[in-house]
Amino acid sequence: MPEGVLPSGPGSGWIGAHAAQLKTVFRVLFGIIWGIDGALKFSPGVVSSFAGMVSDASSGQPAWLAPWFAFWSTQASANPALLVYMTGALELAVAFALIAGFLRKIAYLGGAVLSLFIWAVPEGFGGPYGPSSTDIGTGIIYAMTFLMLLVINAAYGPSRWSLDAVLERRWPSWAKYAETDQGPGPVASGKEGPGHHRGSGTGAKGPSVGDARAATESGDADTADSHSK
Repeated sequence: MPEGVLPSGPGSGWIGAHAAQLKTVFRVLFGIIWGIDGALKFSPGVVSSFAGMVSDASSGQPAWLAPWFAFWSTQASANPALLVYMTGALELAVAFALIAGFLRKIAYLGGAVLSLFIWAVPEGFGGPYGPSSTDIGTGIIYAMTFLMLLVINAAYGPSRWSLDAVLERRWPSWAKYAETDQGPGPVASGKEGPGHHRGSGTGAKGPSVGDARAATESGDADTADSHSK
């Protein structure tokens, strides 16, 4: 391939050839994980232990974080059921959005914010940190995963395997709630991938591999003609 020419579609390997399906599988599996997290919030004993969980998270934290944990410890002691069940309900809503592919952009942004809240309150920012610390908590990893889903949504555009795709066919304006980067997508044309989510859906983001090969063959033909003269 000539220098500076990039392919417009997925790679030629198995993962690249099945990237559209794999990203949907990843989204659904991530949704199942969130569904389990949400369901566990309604388990017996979670409400009664929530205040202690927040209090334990504040132990050993830096002094400048004391007001933050004092506020949330007060809220957790006063309204543990509200906080626990509200968090569980939001987690289940995010799970449904991920599995069904519903309001994906809003779900990804909301999931990232909710993950950061969980990381900052009951997980205590993953701290306190010291010689025995082994990780920074799971909430921040969940948040980064949601941000990566936003990037994937921007790169691939609408997903055929989603409720959003059905709604966008009926109401095109739905895309502003579901898609990170709006524009004509591959849903109607049946194509999905990095090279098909803009313009007419045929990959208008620069020369393709076929274009590069044709240009190379044309150059070789011109060179042969010049030598034969």
